[in-house]
Amino acid sequence: MLKGIPSILSPELLKILMEMGHGDEIVLADGNFPSAAYARRLARCDGHGVPELLEAILQLFPLDPYVACPVALMQVVPGDTVETPIWDTYKAIVNKHETKANQVENIERFAFYERAKLAYAVVATGEAALYANIILKKGVVV
Repeated sequence: MLKGIPSILSPELLKILMEMGHGDEIVLADGNFPSAAYARRLARCDGHGVPELLEAILQLFPLDPYVACPVALMQVVPGDTVETPIWDTYKAIVNKHETKANQVENIERFAFYERAKLAYAVVATGEAALYANIILKKGVVV
């Protein structure tokens, strides 16, 4: 254990966050996301939800203020009637930690998958909400 490090962040995930450089992306994937199929590096956080992980990660991880949208969400498939209240939770967490880098974009489902393939890492969670996948682009520590 270390002081000041949220206990939800495993040593494996901390290592990934430390290895990432400016512009690298990480996917926090819901329980339905094909994480193992798309991950170049996979961190398992089964049993945890995305909001708790997002809160913990953003305590340590700067978002990129030099891009229009350092946060991306998977769009709801047209015609799907799923509600996405978890997105409001994500936006509140992002705004709490990053007042300058709080723009969020929505990405079509298959485009999201393609972008996830290029991400530095994918974090597989136990998040049960649908369309609860989120991509974070790392900034610099100043």
